[in-house]
Amino acid sequence: MIDRAFWRGRRVLLTGHTGFKGAWATLLLRMLGAEVCGFALPPEYDDGLFNVAGIANDLRHTIGDINHATALPPLFASFRPEIVLHMAAQSLVRRSYLQPAETYMTNVMGTVHVLEAIRHADSVRAAVIVSSDKCYENAGLARGYVESDPLGGSDPYSSSKAGTELVTQSYRRSYFSDASGPQVASARAGNVIGGGDWCADRLVPDAIRAFRNGETLNIRNARSVRPWQHVLDPLLGYLLLAEALIKQGPRFAEGWNFGPGPRSEVTVGEVADHLVRRWGADASWVRDTGEHPHEAAYLRLDCTKANTQLGWNPTLPLEQALDLTVEWYKRFNEGASMRDVTIAQINRVLDRSETPPS
Repeated sequence: MIDRAFWRGRRVLLTGHTGFKGAWATLLLRMLGAEVCGFALPPEYDDGLFNVAGIANDLRHTIGDINHATALPPLFASFRPEIVLHMAAQSLVRRSYLQPAETYMTNVMGTVHVLEAIRHADSVRAAVIVSSDKCYENAGLARGYVESDPLGGSDPYSSSKAGTELVTQSYRRSYFSDASGPQVASARAGNVIGGGDWCADRLVPDAIRAFRNGETLNIRNARSVRPWQHVLDPLLGYLLLAEALIKQGPRFAEGWNFGPGPRSEVTVGEVADHLVRRWGADASWVRDTGEHPHEAAYLRLDCTKANTQLGWNPTLPLEQALDLTVEWYKRFNEGASMRDVTIAQINRVLDRSETPPS
């Protein structure tokens, strides 16, 4: 359970705040009372959550590129963050095939630049470096991957995320091993869904675009199994982890999985079916039989460590996560205030996360 009093007035530097996940994180932190400074590239989509919810007004909004080594230190010096959430990344598998150098630069060297800024800042007490479930060497295991499993990846995106983890581990052991210094952990989540995401080559945004245009959704790898979760579930995990790093120190400075429960690990086709039912009208999908770059057919996270040691558990079953997501896009289509809609959804999830199970 999130300690709201802990976050009140807490100074948080968030990289990637203009992206889908970062925009949700910014609004969540502000609703908890934190002071937030964001550092990111300009928003990629005009209709993305950051713009339509007016999130630029909620924080110290700074445009910049983590690939520029000199960009972050002045920001750390002026804002003096106590907590760093590093979420800026090149986050698309298919884009990584087209732009491998950019992917490695952003996900590996960008992380190095963030860690360097932390290393030379005297205000930082905790940092959560956000990675991905795809950082593991996918051996086709039927069981979920645990934090001690080998890192790897056959495509540029996956291997770049393994690189993110290795760099974080190296800095932690080389520079952040002192209990009195910054405590640095990494966090690995599954396939996040939620309103305000328009990234190409992601199932939900592709589906919504097709449905809004009266087109049939084409799906590659319909039988692939993914760990689906609403964006707020891993974000609450990241915040719990940051709390633990400050309150309890080095024993939490490790890698952590924040994935959904087994019932939320379903095929791409099953998720598409649910989206079609909830959208209604003439929504439909078909299998794309063309050739596509390799993507893992099965991937699952074992989150026992976060469940038992942090007390974190997924809040939303998959069906409810999908319903919230479709609701957001339908309200967007209706011209509703997307700030109000998003705040209401965050409050619903926060209330649910703070209600003891019956």
